[in-house]
Amino acid sequence: MATESSESEEEGKISGGNQHLLVDDDLREMGKKAAWSVSSCKPGNGVSSLRDDNLDTYWQSDGAQPHLVNIQFQKKVKLQLVVIYVDYKLDESYTPCKISIRAGDGFHNLKEIKTVELVKPSGWIYISLSGNDPRETFVNTFMLQIAVLSNHLNGRDTHVRQIKIYGPRLNPIPHQPFHFTSREFITYSTVR
Repeated sequence: MATESSESEEEGKISGGNQHLLVDDDLREMGKKAAWSVSSCKPGNGVSSLRDDNLDTYWQSDGAQPHLVNIQFQKKVKLQLVVIYVDYKLDESYTPCKISIRAGDGFHNLKEIKTVELVKPSGWIYISLSGNDPRETFVNTFMLQIAVLSNHLNGRDTHVRQIKIYGPRLNPIPHQPFHFTSREFITYSTVR
């Protein structure tokens, strides 16, 4: 995944952003399999604005912080990457500054897995859900919650223009114990 944003793991700060959404081919968007909800919204700027693939629309919260986006799945899924589009140039004090990502089986047992600070972001921001251990490449969960803890310039409400959730792509050949890596191997993977 090539990004223009720079991330410092020790501090959890992300600055910059990428104007084009660039995601590895071995990841797939999982958001369409989920039920999305938000803690609050202004009329006309609800949860549907987060998923409409239009960077001109946005979800705008309405109320006290933290502002929450809840993403619930019917079955346990593997999630690897959260990609958020925010724009400090357009939204200024509405732009998220500190974001917490939590995972769990439901509202009752969410655990924080990542906290990031955004420094005047403009574009797609990539937040990896992998842990410190190299074997922890994804999170296996029923629910993901994105909490906006604070905004730039101490803003009260927040604008988030798009959110995408990615998980590892399943093996393209069903009932195969391993994954073929080239077209030639896939061609000879079955006996006729």
